[in-house]
Amino acid sequence: MPTSVEFWDKVADGYARSKIRDERAYETKLKITQELFPPDAEVLEIACGTGTTALHHAPYVKHYTATDISANMLDIARQKASDLGVSNVAFEVQDIAEASWPRAHYDAVLAMSILHLLPDRAGTLAKVYNAVKPGGVFVSSTICLGEMSFIFPALIAAMKLVGKAPKTVDSLTHQSVADTITAVGFIIEDHHCMSKAKVAFIVASKPA
Repeated sequence: MPTSVEFWDKVADGYARSKIRDERAYETKLKITQELFPPDAEVLEIACGTGTTALHHAPYVKHYTATDISANMLDIARQKASDLGVSNVAFEVQDIAEASWPRAHYDAVLAMSILHLLPDRAGTLAKVYNAVKPGGVFVSSTICLGEMSFIFPALIAAMKLVGKAPKTVDSLTHQSVADTITAVGFIIEDHHCMSKAKVAFIVASKPA
């Protein structure tokens, strides 16, 4: 079974070519998130992939740090940024497990399509909580396999065995995602069930 880095490096080109499955939901998430950014916002996105979301948000912030474990993903992201003339996004290779983010530095931290792939969600979210400024926000979008037919988790398990899925893919529910976020101290301000309840889109704040 490939490591996480090997898996995502291998699929980077195909990932970049893939279409967004639910355009309406994606546009809604972008709009909601952009309305949360204060003037001169400092934003961190973990697991940014090929940078599509980061580049959409770039015009609305002062500085945007976009990280991912895959160097191949970030090479594509940097090329996209160059093609668009975007200069306020820094793409950095980073393993979430080893990351050490500055304390109370970011107005917003984004984790899109990653919480279900983390071996240590609680530990990661605790680090995210420390990195968010008091009064800042954490925004996440998480696929909830636990809300789907049992066929989907079984299919993912089979795909992992042949290297077609990451080695960690958890069958989360809307409630389990929300509970993990609030357990570290965040207060949920908004929770949307998107894409026919397959996705939990959550905005949570850190008490001021």
